[in-house]
Parts: sequence; structure tokens; C-alpha cells
Amino acid sequence: MTFRFNHDSSKPLQQRVIFRDNIAEANLFKGRIFIAFMVVILMTVALIYNLYDLQIVKYESFSSRSNSNRIKIIPIAPPRGLIYDRYGVLLAENQPLYEIEVIPEDIDRGKTVRNTLQELKALLDLPFEDKDIDLLVEKIRVGKKFKPIVVASKLTEEQIAIFSVNQYDFAGFYVQPKLKRYYPFGSTLTHALGYVARINQKDVEQLEKLNKTLNYAATQDIGKQGVEKFYEDILHGTVGYKKVEVDSTGRVARTIEFATPTPGKDIYLTIDINLQKKAQELLGETKGAIVLLDPNNGEILAFASNPSYDPNMFVRGILSSEYNELLNNPDRPLINRVSQGGYAPASTIKPLMTVMGLNEGLITPKTQFFGGPYYSLPGSSHKFRDWRRWGHGWMDVYRAIEISCDTFFYDLAFKAGIDNINKYMGQFGFGKHSGIDLYEESLANLPSKQWKMGRFKQVWVPGDTVPIGIGQGYWSTTLIQLVRAHAILIQHGKNVIPHLAKNYDEMAPKEFMINNPRKKYEPPKETAVEVNNKGYFDVGMKGMYLVINGPEGTGRRAFAGTKYKAAGKSGTAQIITIKQDQHYNASAIAKEHRDNALFVAFAPYEAPKALVGVILENAGGGSKYAAPIARKMLDAYLLDPDHPQIEISDKKAEKKK
Repeated sequence: MTFRFNHDSSKPLQQRVIFRDNIAEANLFKGRIFIAFMVVILMTVALIYNLYDLQIVKYESFSSRSNSNRIKIIPIAPPRGLIYDRYGVLLAENQPLYEIEVIPEDIDRGKTVRNTLQELKALLDLPFEDKDIDLLVEKIRVGKKFKPIVVASKLTEEQIAIFSVNQYDFAGFYVQPKLKRYYPFGSTLTHALGYVARINQKDVEQLEKLNKTLNYAATQDIGKQGVEKFYEDILHGTVGYKKVEVDSTGRVARTIEFATPTPGKDIYLTIDINLQKKAQELLGETKGAIVLLDPNNGEILAFASNPSYDPNMFVRGILSSEYNELLNNPDRPLINRVSQGGYAPASTIKPLMTVMGLNEGLITPKTQFFGGPYYSLPGSSHKFRDWRRWGHGWMDVYRAIEISCDTFFYDLAFKAGIDNINKYMGQFGFGKHSGIDLYEESLANLPSKQWKMGRFKQVWVPGDTVPIGIGQGYWSTTLIQLVRAHAILIQHGKNVIPHLAKNYDEMAPKEFMINNPRKKYEPPKETAVEVNNKGYFDVGMKGMYLVINGPEGTGRRAFAGTKYKAAGKSGTAQIITIKQDQHYNASAIAKEHRDNALFVAFAPYEAPKALVGVILENAGGGSKYAAPIARKMLDAYLLDPDHPQIEISDKKAEKKK
């Protein structure tokens, strides 16, 4: 019973009796029990469903996630292929680079990290500043205790020896060897070999575009220039890997699987390092370039561009001050003057113009022409002067090439017209990629009516054509284009592709198509220049023979007394225009405005084995300055008694026998 009292003061206290409703309370209790039971049932169902989802439905997904946390794939970089010259001399190697690394958890706790680093600095005479030590201390503090941290790099063998003797004092510190590219001949081969350097964001984007990212997972360097870049796929090799099991902190517990990386393939170049060094020696301090090749197959024996630079700077990591010095150097050492320099070909193209004139019926081998002191177009007073002030008198085409008569070729160019010149010189390879296995190549400029309209919004006039006849005016060429053109002449129109790799035919086409979208690859035609009579090429070559061996030849003095018969052609290219009433005076103008000297020569004349091209910037006359260098290059190749005759491939064949 429950007693309740009435608190109203106006009434007496009353006592009432109230009874419980047991049925209602029982129903309420049952309802609560039912709700609680249903909640338990629902939660149990949800638990069972989630267990089913995790254990059965999503088993593979979570299993792979678990494995990815437990198992790591560590990529292993492949050793880069080596580069040799044609006789097996090593031109690009992989040198061990020594670094000192530290594992933080193994450091001696009896002394501070800072004190240990300062002791190491004093022991090895390391170029550490206080801020460098501060940075290392911070890296060691925040880094994972079991992961190595590089403390010092590019150590000498002496430093490594000193550290090895005292390593017991530096617990947790150890020597870690790595392979780095090294070019033993330094600047001698830079523009041919190129170099490797750190992979940057641009490289990453290119690798992603070519689906090659995975193969570079462990690689730090990539080919940036020259042969190193062109044959990157062949030199790089295939990445390997190490599958390891790690614990929850990321520490390697054990190695599960190991796949050895495939080293890059070695490459043998056509370069002869002795001839290459000779070319660099002959250039000296002069800006210019030299190419020596075999005109029969296009193999380049020497490829020199001057000034050059040491590619090892880029491998180790070039300093900004060093790069700015190269970039701002007025001599522009970063330019490859063999394949990127644009120069007026000057008179070196006169034998090629002769082939055009003969095939078009504009001249014959017996055509007589009177060469006066200048040439003028009909109805024009403008004088296109000859290099000889009083002219040359009567001549045929042979003598015109021998004495390099300008007026003869002014007249020939005018008769041919720019369309014919563009057509034939294009077949000789001007204004086109030469096919050389380098990405660093300029097209230079073979002028045409369309080119002038696009460039200057002006129509082509006859006065533009006349100087083209002697390789001046709007015409420019690279040295490799010029040498290739003369190789085609020597081969009587047969196509010749200059190249640096011995097995170029096997490797280059694929590289052209895949790696160089700017350099459109076209399978080379067997014949480059089509003519009605192969004898026309002989006329041009005979004229070049007279340049060196004729009584009036412009190259006769430079080649006097040779033990072989050579042929060649000089060229002197004007840099600035000389007014009609003035004469050229080199001493009166700035050096950078003086003429470029060119010379192209081949030997022996009866069966050419070597073709050399020389260009010297702002040096003066081609016959005076470039011809002697061309002669010395041919002497070095044809007359050197110590010159090796058996190439590395031949030596290997002999060993097998």
C-alpha cells in the first residue's frame, strides 16, 4: 500500500490507499525485453554480415593489402652499359663512388651525434660547415632509426683508407660503394658522347609518356646529350628487384625473392680516340669543328667541336655557378658545332653545283667562261665581285673549281634558278637531318622562294640567287651536312649516312622513331642524287683533285709533298656584308666579324678511305688556315705507322678461331 497525505491546510489530513497495476507493469517489462532482444539480434546479424564481408567477400582485397604492408618490392638499378671506341678503348665507364652512411640506431650512445660528426669531419677533412652538421643531426633525429642516412659523398681513396682504419671509433657508420658514370677523356669527346645526369621532372614526364617509368624505379641518372641520350634504351638495361618481408615499423625481416637486374649493353663507336685527340689538338684555342669519316660507309672517326667542357661536372652534379659560367661564355661551349652550328658553306659547294649544272644541261665539261672581276645581272648595276680583284680570265669548269672562281658559279646559279638549286642541294642533304645518331642536330637553312616569303614576307628575286651559287646569301649548313654531301659526291650519288655507333644499322632506326618525335625518321634511300650520267660526279671530283694538285689550286700549298693523292675544296665565308665601293680588310674589323675558314678533303683520290671537313670561326681564308688542318688529319689517319689496323671486333674473331 501507498500512503498519500493531503497538504491542504484548510482540510484535515486524510489517508488514501492506492493498489499497483501488475498487468500493465508486466506488459511494459515484456516490451522492453523484446526491444532489447531485437537490438541484440540486429547487432548479431550485422556482426555476422561484416564478418562474412571481411572474411569471404573482400578476402582477396584485404589479403593483398596485408601483403603490401608486410611485403615490399625494392627495385635494383642495372649497371649502365660501357662505351668503347672502335679499337676497344674505354670512353665511358662506371666508377665506384664511395659514400659514408650511418644507421641511427647503431650510433654509440656514449657520445652525442654532433660530437661524432665533428670528429668525422676532423678525421677526413670534410668540407662541413656548422649548418651542414646541424642539418645532419636533424636528419638523424627525425629519420627512421634503422634506415641509412648519407653523411659524406665523393670521398677519395685516401679518405676511405683513413676511415677504414678508424671505423671502430664510429659505431653505426660504414662505407657504401655506388657506381657513377665517368668519362676518362674529359672534354675531348663531350659533344659526341654527351653525358648522364640526374633524372629531373621533364625526364619523368617523358618516361611516363613512353611507359618506361618502372624500368627507372631505382635509377638516378639518365642520358642527357650525345650518344648517351640517343642509345639510352640500350645502355640502361632492365631493372631488377628484391622482394622482402618487413615488420610493422618497416624494418626488413627477410628476403623472399631476388631478381638480378640485366646490365645495359656495351656500345662500340666508330670513333678512333687517337684521331679524336689529334682533332682537338689541332683546333687548339680556335672556335670550330672537325669531322673525319669513311665516305664508303659513313663511319665517323673523329668528331670534334671546340670549345668543349668536362661532362663529369654534370655527372657529379654541376654547381649553378659552373653552369652559369658555361651558359654565359661568349664562345658558347655548350653548342655542338659539328651538328648544330649554322655556317655559310661558301665555295665548298662548287663541285656540287657543278653536278647540278651538268645534269641540267646548263654547262658541259668543255664550256668556256670568261671570269671578270665581277658579275652583274642583265639590266642591273650591282656588282657581285670575285675574290680576285682582277678576275681569272677564260676557264672551263675544271679550272673554275681549281681556282674557285666566283663569277663562274654566280652565272651558273642565275641560269639554274633557286628552284633547281634547292632541289639538287636538298638531294645532297642540305636543309635536312643527316641521319647521325645524335638528337642535337640543326637543319640549318637551304633557302627557297617559300622560305623567304614565310620568313620575310618578301618575294624571291634573281639577286638573291646569285650569291647562293658560291654558298653565301641565305644559305647555311652544319659541318656534318657538308661532309655528308661530299661523301655522296664521292659515292657517285649513293646515299651515305654518317654515324657514331658501329652497329648503327641495327640500333638507330628504332631509336629515331621511338625517342625523337622532332627528328622524323625516314628509311634511307639507296640513291640520294639521281643524274643522267655518273660521269658528272667525276667532273666535280676531278675539279677537287686540281684544287690540291693543279698548278693554280687553292689548296696546293697546304698539301705539298703528301705521300698520297688527295682532293679537296676550300671555302671562305663572309660574316658581314661589304659595301660595293669597299674591299675586305680583316685587320680593320672586329674578330667576331672576320671570315670563317672551311676546307673539305678526301684521300686517296683513286680509292677514298677518308673524308675530312674543317671549319674555323673567324679565322680567315679557308686555303690558308683550314687546309693545313685537313691535311694533318689525313696524315694522321693514312700515314701514322702506329695506327692500329685491327679493330676490336676483328680481334675477337681471331681469338675464336
